[in-house]
Amino acid sequence: MIYIVEDDTNICELEQYALKNNGFETMGFGDGKSFFAACQKQLPELVILDIMLPDQNGLDILKLFREGIETRNIPVVMVTAKDSEIDVVKCLDQGADDYISKPFGLMEFISRIRAVLRRTQKQGGDVIQTFREIQMDASARRVTVAGKEVDLAYKEYELLRFFIENPNKVLSREELMNRVWNTDFSGESRTLDIHIRTLRQKLGSAGNYIHTVRKVGYQLAYEAGGEG
Repeated sequence: MIYIVEDDTNICELEQYALKNNGFETMGFGDGKSFFAACQKQLPELVILDIMLPDQNGLDILKLFREGIETRNIPVVMVTAKDSEIDVVKCLDQGADDYISKPFGLMEFISRIRAVLRRTQKQGGDVIQTFREIQMDASARRVTVAGKEVDLAYKEYELLRFFIENPNKVLSREELMNRVWNTDFSGESRTLDIHIRTLRQKLGSAGNYIHTVRKVGYQLAYEAGGEG
């Protein structure tokens, strides 16, 4: 089941039509209140969320959705007329899995929905993942370092998971942006570098396992090295 949160009836009906013709079940909601009420009864497989809504900003809805224990791992695709770089960064940083700007083609729309579902289902993998003293429990979305719980933001968690899935591999900036933010745009925002910095800080001494590979990207290595 895919939930669509969109107050423009014509756009909501168009999205529902395209999804149903491609084998998906859908439900549409014109505001955040009715959307959250529906989530109490049945959780969706994916959410398509507009930013401009009558009762709540879509980014606020996304934030609340990511804070919920039962909803934080459900993929969310933002669909909105806003397409400036800062809007893209805000959506992706707050936990959106993809971002589609209006107007959009229906073939692209369906393709990107399918891509997000494939990627998030593939990430299901092992429930417990470890690297040295770092342990990740995917079922609880919980991270501990030497037994002490670490509170990570959504994208920090996704970064760490990608690193642990690829130990000792040098991951390029483009590869990290594509996997964690579903985009290869780096712009001038230094979004990736900021998230790496805060991730290292939160991991404490274990953050030194994340190495900077100059002019390439980053690497999670068994020997501590940090910025080196």
